[in-house]
Amino acid sequence: MILVTIVFVSKAPLVVDSDLKVKGEAKVDFDKDFGHKYGIKKGVHVYEETGEVYAPVAMWLESVDLVLDRLAESMPVPLSHIRGISGSCQQHGSVYWNGNAYEILHHLDPRLPLVVQLPQALSHQWSPNWQDQSTQAECDAFDAALGGRQKLAEVTGSGAHHRFTGTQIMRLKKDLPDMYAKTAHISLVSSWLASVFLGAIAPMDVSDVCGMNLWDMSRQTYSEPLLELAAGSKRDALNLRKKLGEPCLDGAAVLGSISPYFVDRHGFHPDCQITPFTGDNPGTILALPLRPLDAIVSLGTSTTFLMNTPKYKPDGAYHFFNHPTTDGHYMFMLCYKNGGLARERVRDQLPKPENGPTGWENFNKAIENTPALGAAKEDDRRKLGLYFYLTEVVPNIRAGTWRYTCEPDGSDLQEVKGGWDKETDARVIVESQALSMRLRSQNLVESTRPGLPAQPRRIYLVGGGSLNPAIARVIGEVLGGSDGVYKLDVGGNACALGGAYKALWALERQPNETFDELIGKRWTEEGNIQRIDDGYREGTYQKYGNVLGAFEGLENKILTEQALESKDGRRRSQESA
Repeated sequence: MILVTIVFVSKAPLVVDSDLKVKGEAKVDFDKDFGHKYGIKKGVHVYEETGEVYAPVAMWLESVDLVLDRLAESMPVPLSHIRGISGSCQQHGSVYWNGNAYEILHHLDPRLPLVVQLPQALSHQWSPNWQDQSTQAECDAFDAALGGRQKLAEVTGSGAHHRFTGTQIMRLKKDLPDMYAKTAHISLVSSWLASVFLGAIAPMDVSDVCGMNLWDMSRQTYSEPLLELAAGSKRDALNLRKKLGEPCLDGAAVLGSISPYFVDRHGFHPDCQITPFTGDNPGTILALPLRPLDAIVSLGTSTTFLMNTPKYKPDGAYHFFNHPTTDGHYMFMLCYKNGGLARERVRDQLPKPENGPTGWENFNKAIENTPALGAAKEDDRRKLGLYFYLTEVVPNIRAGTWRYTCEPDGSDLQEVKGGWDKETDARVIVESQALSMRLRSQNLVESTRPGLPAQPRRIYLVGGGSLNPAIARVIGEVLGGSDGVYKLDVGGNACALGGAYKALWALERQPNETFDELIGKRWTEEGNIQRIDDGYREGTYQKYGNVLGAFEGLENKILTEQALESKDGRRRSQESA
């Protein structure tokens, strides 16, 4: 039996065979397994006063041994049958190795767990998390460095973001100069985990390297001006580049055989091959043969919108990454903080049904009983809203709730001071999340067949929210989907499955055989996807299109007010000083 495994650092390993059938899974829950020992909540430490969010690297090391023990118990065959490993890890986070790392990685003692040995290879025991918000000053510097946020996006695929690795490195170098001086190598979480399995420092992969604000997308090399900004000088920029190392631009490269540690301690075969690990979002778009004009919407704690596209049309409001397996293609990504948690907050404002265990029953009923945009009649004003319980990044708006109405054609945008009933909020929050995705992806879609407006061909839903039929229907009504809306039946682990497929491609491809060619020949819709909604509805889709400009105007109005308030606050602070 030929097996390929994938390890996702915050969730679970998953094993598939050559026919893409899942043969084994295991899971570590950071809070349940390690919460008391490491004092974490939802896998991280949060410091509200500074905005810092980070995870203990030792916890990750301990989880690797634990989850492999659990995987061995769940497998129908020994781990020695596994031929190759790839990974799909949380993006943007960084791990800092010291000068002893090379020697320690190469001589791991299988009698001792990783957590006893590898902390001595680190110059910093913590990894900044994607939720971190401590780098505003660094973000401002990155946005200004090349002539503005849009220019930064044109070069790197993204405007500056708190979580991006370049701003994190810039802050840590300033705040912890001794730590930075002791750092011999900086890994992303993905390349760090690959290094652990390889027993040597592994390179970053072609897609995950784009989540740093340091990679020049057109030149496919590091941006020297941005390295200089992060490092502080031209001389230090050369040193930073050495610490980062050059990424592996071949998504199917074989980096080497697995570390003897995993052979002796966990029973892997010594010929098991390690391939480049990627990020969780790039891994997700590999969970099926995703064609251009198809979209994936991940409805988890946060909400993520992903597309595979040959078009490079960057903007400071969203992200373009190199596609992890296809040269000349890109992963388009929107990532929202206010996803599932925001929907839960609106749900909790509704009365729970007497016999309902979760409260989603009334939330779904409210959606179904409320017409599109809250307009019962054709000439009724349309209802629009923003529900941000956390500071949002797309767009960059502070926490708050705003309710507006407009005419059916999108004109005469007016704020609703008194609000409206809580049942309407249930529908409007889902509509607003989908409208934001439609607004920002509209330049990447086109008509899928004559007579239809531009829209995605298929929409695939993953994550916990994909199980909710009311949410799925609204997403289809707003975003369209000429071939329908589908649920990807991979549990909550689409990124793990995509990483496993990536490893399989690396090991079994023929010369010049693409990822889509290999996986497409073996992948079947039956048992993998389920059609759950019609998607595009003539008339309804146009209704949402008519208010798209008003929705953008709502966002811009709040952004303008926020900027003025910030300017007034700085002026008053200067006057009082």
